[in-house]
Amino acid sequence: MHIRGDHARLVVAGRLDVRSAHDARTALHRAVDAGDGDLVLDLAGLDSWDATGLGVIMGTHRRAGRCGRRLVLHDVPPRMRRVLVATRLHRVLTIAP
Repeated sequence: MHIRGDHARLVVAGRLDVRSAHDARTALHRAVDAGDGDLVLDLAGLDSWDATGLGVIMGTHRRAGRCGRRLVLHDVPPRMRRVLVATRLHRVLTIAP
């Protein structure tokens, strides 16, 4: 898993799973804490995620809300979008085309 960017926009690539969860959580929380306004996660390069990875996304979403920010998922791959719809998280998370 690779995360590049700053406190406003991050590009997430590779696999977001139990092995990468700690590093991803640290990077995402650091970005939330460092900025203001929307935090955009570009997920176009994300190959897959598991339940732990999805938990990292939800934890970041909650942390952003507590900081007065909004987490926006951008370019969510179709497979991941289906997971969000199946779990009804598409109603909770902000998803941009």
